[in-house]
Amino acid sequence: MSLALTLEGAQVLRPGGPDAAALAIAGGVVTEAPAGRAVDLSGYMVLPGIVDIHGDGFERHVAPRRGAMKDMGGGIMACAAEMATSGITTGILAQFFSWEGGLRGPEFSRAMLEVLGDVRGRAEVDLRVQLRLETHLLDLYAEFESLVDGFGVDYVVFNDHLPHDRLAAGKRPARLAGTALKSRRSPEALLTLMQEMHARRGEVPGAVGALAARLAARGVRLGSHDDQSARDRAEWRARGCRIAEFPETLEAAEAARAGGDGIVLGAPNVMRGGSHKGNASALDLIALGLCDALASDYHYPSLWRAALFLERAGVLDLAGAWALVSEGPARLLGLDDRGTLEPGRRADFVVLERGCDRLVATFAGGRVAWMAGGVAARFMG
Repeated sequence: MSLALTLEGAQVLRPGGPDAAALAIAGGVVTEAPAGRAVDLSGYMVLPGIVDIHGDGFERHVAPRRGAMKDMGGGIMACAAEMATSGITTGILAQFFSWEGGLRGPEFSRAMLEVLGDVRGRAEVDLRVQLRLETHLLDLYAEFESLVDGFGVDYVVFNDHLPHDRLAAGKRPARLAGTALKSRRSPEALLTLMQEMHARRGEVPGAVGALAARLAARGVRLGSHDDQSARDRAEWRARGCRIAEFPETLEAAEAARAGGDGIVLGAPNVMRGGSHKGNASALDLIALGLCDALASDYHYPSLWRAALFLERAGVLDLAGAWALVSEGPARLLGLDDRGTLEPGRRADFVVLERGCDRLVATFAGGRVAWMAGGVAARFMG
């Protein structure tokens, strides 16, 4: 059940910056008037709960080793627990629908959606899903669309991970054997499939445009992944894809900003100081104002650490840096009931120990999602 509490003595991060005014919660939302029992949080900071707009770190929980997928529900619950320890109160699980197979294959996508529907009500974190369609799976568009409809998926992103340059040159793709093993195909069978999809690339723009139009008409939010140029972004915008995930170049990011599109960058990229693939640096793009939201991508703890790093490095003030992991992603997702600690918003917040900047508690919808250390004694009285 949600708690009624008035948090006193803490620095509370509100849209205008930190202040010392008390924060009250009741009925799962932030309230204007004091509520319930007073809790002294002197020495701590309270910040809005983190909204993770794109994370695929859950794959490690549902399949800790290849073939070890016996308890997907337990894995998703373990993932939700890890999210809570990282301050994430809303987590978007980025599930592939891809020719890559295994955890990214169509069969796994359906199984994951079924299990998520069964367990999400038991998780303190608000678990949601993004389906990522590999655009060259032309023969499976109908199956993908049925999953979106059948499971009420409201966020779809389009990917293209085919190594077109190598295929066009008649070369074997890198890591072919490893990808084939994951997809339960022989390297030769996978190569043939990739060559067939590459050969039909001329059909993709029309097919993906028609699919995007149908999804958008049903209110599904759409995005593209790894845009490389202004032309890429313009084409995806014309299809109704108004979120640019991880643009790979400054040109693509500038085109997204000029077109009024949302820009999502990776928090691990911030912490690394650059892309592990040699793409545009998230730090540089953020400094240029070319970011609306940070995503955990493959590492959940990177979100809160990246926000604090940006503030310490002088790239943004704390309110601006934290907005990239709270208000920004909530806005892109259309979740106007969360992201800031304003009256009427969901009581999603994290508690940070000042001085050492240690995350010590996470509340989602006014309920304890995770708590550790001395702060527990404050809440327990």
